[in-house]
Amino acid sequence: MQVLTDRKLAALGDAYVNFAYSLALSNKTGKPCGKKVKGTALADALRKAGLRTFLPSRMDRHSLSDAAEALLAYAWLHNLFTLEDNVETLVQSDTLENGLSQLLLKAKERIKLSGLFPVPY
Repeated sequence: MQVLTDRKLAALGDAYVNFAYSLALSNKTGKPCGKKVKGTALADALRKAGLRTFLPSRMDRHSLSDAAEALLAYAWLHNLFTLEDNVETLVQSDTLENGLSQLLLKAKERIKLSGLFPVPY
């Protein structure tokens, strides 16, 4: 999946994921806040979602987190899910990693169903 290694998508995905996370935290606490998602959380979520196998073997955590951000940005740009839907998923999740993993799985499944490009099982 070339999307996972697209640096421009990863840059947009970084801003998108941080914004969605900040909205989710603001929703949970009832107070506005701005937070960044750590790369370790994204890399762990990518592994948990079973997407690590789609990437080259020698990638560090930073590259794995970029891949997760790229996939989420790609799915959002192609209207496969909404910001509101993603925020709600993060709000309802017990941990950030679980929420991100759910978002990554949802992105993978919706990309596959959309036929935008073939996604292996």
